[in-house]
Amino acid sequence: MLIEETVSKIGRSGGKTARIEAHQRLAQLTMPFWALGRLMDLAEDLAEMTGVVPPPIERKTIVTMAADHGVAIEGTSKYPREVTAQMVHNFVRGGAGINALARQVGAQVAVVDMGVAGDLEMLAKANKIVARKMGWGTSNLAAGPAMDRTTAVHCIEAGIGIARDLVPTTDVFGTGDMGIGNTTPSSAIVATMCNTPVETVTGRGTGLDDEALMRKIAVVERALAVNTPDPSDPLDVLAKVGGFEIGGIAGVMLGAASTRKPILIDGFISTAAALIAVGLAPGVKKFIISSHQSAEPGHRIALDHLGFKPLLDLEMRLGEGTGCALAMHLVDASVRILTDVATFEEAGVSSEDA
Repeated sequence: MLIEETVSKIGRSGGKTARIEAHQRLAQLTMPFWALGRLMDLAEDLAEMTGVVPPPIERKTIVTMAADHGVAIEGTSKYPREVTAQMVHNFVRGGAGINALARQVGAQVAVVDMGVAGDLEMLAKANKIVARKMGWGTSNLAAGPAMDRTTAVHCIEAGIGIARDLVPTTDVFGTGDMGIGNTTPSSAIVATMCNTPVETVTGRGTGLDDEALMRKIAVVERALAVNTPDPSDPLDVLAKVGGFEIGGIAGVMLGAASTRKPILIDGFISTAAALIAVGLAPGVKKFIISSHQSAEPGHRIALDHLGFKPLLDLEMRLGEGTGCALAMHLVDASVRILTDVATFEEAGVSSEDA
């Protein structure tokens, strides 16, 4: 199976020698020790992920995966399902938030149809998007499984394949999502994988009022009661209460990590996908960078469970990969510090113990 083959290639420790080399240089830069804090930590992390000093980071790709969700009929989102397909067209035209921020950082955006409930065949034929449609949206997870286990496997394998296809032109990956209603399955995944009450992890998504939020919580609780997903089996969780794009994003993480590529993850949906990916391959954690903390309450719970400390907290809740695009500036900055700042010896400056 492609998943097992990919997982077997993901190292649990990574490039310790490169990390030591990066640390030794950073410790000798013309500034007080570790004066740039987490930017210096990030440079070390990137060296260990890639196994190279300086780590290659020039070529950046944000993979934005789109799919629809049957649970949207339960009224868990303010927007109609048609918006997912409409936003895919907007991505292609370059008019979305992710397009603007990706252009600023020089990243390409790869848009993937994992299961949009709309005909996007013409965009695929024109090579404007990548077509990996698993269906026209998942089934309603509040009434039964979102998909069968075989489809869940296919979602992850599709993501692995996309990552592998992009590896020759990508140094750093970012993950993003588009799918009306997808904070509902993400809440169900986080509640299950983190063993946390539904009302604690479920947020307002696109801006639900109090009444709609209570309805959303009830829907997630019903989904867990109907499906009883097994937290020890990530594929079971994905199949029963997940989404096509969530599985695809998890696959991208696995595929990228298997080739020692750093992966910046976006917000709540991508972090729910990370729970699935890490459940399948704990070693993938070494290659993931959390770009930001979103406004969704469940996001912090999932980040804490994974042991991730996000780079940014801007109270964002858009998705699409926008947090990744912003955090890529910090990736660039961290490597610039490693490569462009002189050491005390190079600059002829006396160090503190000279």
